[in-house]
Amino acid sequence: MTILDGKKVSNDIKDEIAEHVKAMVSKGEKVPHLAAILVGTDGASMTYVNAKVKACERIGFNSTLIDLPDYTTEEELLQKIDQLNTDNDIDGFIVQLPLPKHIDEQKVLMAVNPDKDVDGFHPTNVGKMALDLPTFLPATPYGIMELLERYQIETSGKNVVVLGRSHIVGRPMSILMSQKRKAGDATVTVVHSRSKNLKEITLEADIVVAAIGISEFLTGDMVKEDVVIIDVGITRVPDATKKTGYRLAGDVEFESVSKKASYITPVPGGVGPMTIAMLLKNTLLARERNLQ
Repeated sequence: MTILDGKKVSNDIKDEIAEHVKAMVSKGEKVPHLAAILVGTDGASMTYVNAKVKACERIGFNSTLIDLPDYTTEEELLQKIDQLNTDNDIDGFIVQLPLPKHIDEQKVLMAVNPDKDVDGFHPTNVGKMALDLPTFLPATPYGIMELLERYQIETSGKNVVVLGRSHIVGRPMSILMSQKRKAGDATVTVVHSRSKNLKEITLEADIVVAAIGISEFLTGDMVKEDVVIIDVGITRVPDATKKTGYRLAGDVEFESVSKKASYITPVPGGVGPMTIAMLLKNTLLARERNLQ
């Protein structure tokens, strides 16, 4: 069994981007600038955004964090988005999800300029992705594809089961893996919590992408020998033996599934770091487009 080390691969990608940025600086070109909007004080969101800011510093990007209180109105947030849309110094920006309940996420995502949507969530970019046109790919699916490619895992003609149908991971993952591309050309089945005969379906999978949002949902009896496991989930599970009072768990029960898997991503240190690396890659792409 081989651990798919997302931390190591993401660091390799960051090093590659950092070299690219050095070359831009030597030519006198403007370095990429990523902005992030954070609304409220959600602990996980603050952790993610801070990690993104640190990653920008490491590779030589400029970064701006716009920290807004949780009582920010939808109108105020839309005004801030409009400012970033028209600011020529900002190459790409993200609005960290989830947003407070009084703000319509769909309206917010629609307001982001597709040319600066480095999260790849705008319908224009999702449509281009579905048609296999050049665009910003959603960072988590993009990171998974990159991980499969760099570990040279064969996907062509394989049975892939995607657990979960979210717009952020499940749906784009199913589209990308079915397309003619290096980490693609697969036969893809999307299942979710309402699917019947779910265990029968997962037992047929050569590759499982678990993004169902239920802690340790996928167990060893649900997968076959030599399966490749990509665990997208991350949940805080109470654990009295830990100083923090909790441990981080994925959507896969690692103990039982890892005994059968040929490759598996850990939680943490698997998909999470890859998501940030691909967000940076999208920001570099945005800067290069602006140079053309």
